[in-house]
This record gives sequence, structure tokens and C-alpha cells, in this order.
Amino acid sequence: MEYQVSKPSMLGRLKHFYENSKHVISISYKPSMSDFKKTAKIVLYGTLAIGILGYIISLIVSLIV
Repeated sequence: MEYQVSKPSMLGRLKHFYENSKHVISISYKPSMSDFKKTAKIVLYGTLAIGILGYIISLIVSLIV
């Protein structure tokens, strides 16, 4: 016995997306300045680390080839 699961319609998926988006916006809040600065520092350090790592890898590859 096989059951077929019907795919939700486009309108149903859009309604579901709208409801989820409304829920996320209702529970979100504006971060304080200290939270924003912490997040900005973490993003900056992560970006720098990945950039430095990529530069080191490109140097090693250029020296090998």
C-alpha cells in the first residue's frame, strides 16, 4: 500500500512563508549598541581570518607552481 503525499500549492507555501515571517518579526528585537559592536567585531575578525588564510594559501600555491 503506497501513500502519495501531495505537494502544497504555491498559494499555500506563500501563506506558510508569510506566517513564519510574521512570527520571526514579532519575536525579534533591535540589538543594543554593545551587542551590535560585539557582532561587528566578530564578523570583522572572521572576515580578516578567512582573508589572511586565503592569501597564505595563494602564496603557497604561487611558490609551488
